[in-house]
Amino acid sequence: MLEMTIIQGLVKNGLRTPTTIEFLGLWEKINNPNFKRIEFDSFKGEAGTNSFTLSPLSGEHQCRTYPARRCANRSDHCFEPTCHSSNALLIGCTRNQKTQMIQPSYYDQLKTRLATEPHTWLITGVAGFIGSNLLETLLKLNQRVVGLDNFATGYQRNLDEVESLVSAEQWTNFNFIPGDIRNLDDCRCAMAFRHSREGGNPDCQESAPVEYVLHQAALGSVPRSIENPIATNETNISGFLNMLVAARDAKIKRFVYAASSSTYGDHPGLPKVEDKIGKPLSPYAVTKYVNELYADVFARTYGFNTIGLRYFNVFGPRQDPNGAYAAVIPKWIASMIKGEPVFINGDGESSRDFCFIDNTVQVNLLAAITENPEATNQVYNVAVGDRTTLNQLYEQLCLNLLPSYSHLKGAKPVYRDFRAGDVRHSLADISKAVTLLGYQPTHRIAEGLKVAKEWYV
Repeated sequence: MLEMTIIQGLVKNGLRTPTTIEFLGLWEKINNPNFKRIEFDSFKGEAGTNSFTLSPLSGEHQCRTYPARRCANRSDHCFEPTCHSSNALLIGCTRNQKTQMIQPSYYDQLKTRLATEPHTWLITGVAGFIGSNLLETLLKLNQRVVGLDNFATGYQRNLDEVESLVSAEQWTNFNFIPGDIRNLDDCRCAMAFRHSREGGNPDCQESAPVEYVLHQAALGSVPRSIENPIATNETNISGFLNMLVAARDAKIKRFVYAASSSTYGDHPGLPKVEDKIGKPLSPYAVTKYVNELYADVFARTYGFNTIGLRYFNVFGPRQDPNGAYAAVIPKWIASMIKGEPVFINGDGESSRDFCFIDNTVQVNLLAAITENPEATNQVYNVAVGDRTTLNQLYEQLCLNLLPSYSHLKGAKPVYRDFRAGDVRHSLADISKAVTLLGYQPTHRIAEGLKVAKEWYV
């Protein structure tokens, strides 16, 4: 039996990431104060075994067994994982071997590759919160992007901000189409990038077919869907079907779409696991579940390649703080800055798994480009696996804003009745996305709120 000590290093700001240095053999010191160690008990296994088990010393992490294979071109006493999970991406070596390796994250590897390999993408809802952040990331990676939006919930100012953040050359790689996914012709038109080379002359256009679709366009908001279920249905179901048909006919490589954690409905289990859902609690939840059903049928009937991403309370820069259907974080920040009352529906102990926008962008790109055949035609939770109550969120926002807004000292929220259609608790199991897509959240709520604050302030 071979006894191994495995240490996973470089867990930045308390986040598990696959961008790690593994210190193997002796208990090495990490001299960088920005990182901490997670230490595991000894591992015992035969050389050439097909699995290894990690037994953490800390109760923060669960003991798990991972598939493994013998390292290529290395000693028989060295193992590497064949899966990628939040505590995986580890290399095991015998105690008498001093080895240090750096393993870039799948996402870092993907960005490096994309920067030198231009592809053509379509983002629906490109002027919205998530869509504009996807646009910014792809343009900075020198990708060609077609954007489709009718400005129902998106804004020209979001596109203007992206233009200010990329180079002039990168901005020429963006082809915007004002259109509506409820119109099949608009969807078909968006399936190719058309770039005029001579002052916009339509006779001198370069055309490239779309390879990857990132479908974000939708009418969000549970309250909006309760007030106007017909409009929500037309956009979220009829519009989604139009996009599927247009993308299928254009023979795109992969169709990644925004699903929703609202699909879990009244299922009480925590954490939320993809294959266990309840009954929908709102018209919006119905539409997002129907999206998943249509995607599955298109995969089975037409061999169409889709991946659905169940978003959990995404937040970050360019999320609209205004309007009746504004999300809780930007709305609260705006109210706090203005000294207005902050309303909490219920007792404040309802909880959510808040996911920073950078995590959402990451998983969209990973889903689009993954070459893992087991990863396609699936749905995934997109979150961080943390639960924050609304009371805790309020306290954290006050703490972040207080140095700049002294009037928040001693401020208290105003509690009111629970809102129809809201779930009581939400917490995601992200192990499926971690394992099959190589997803590794880079921001938990505290880090994300610090970044988001700079944009709102």
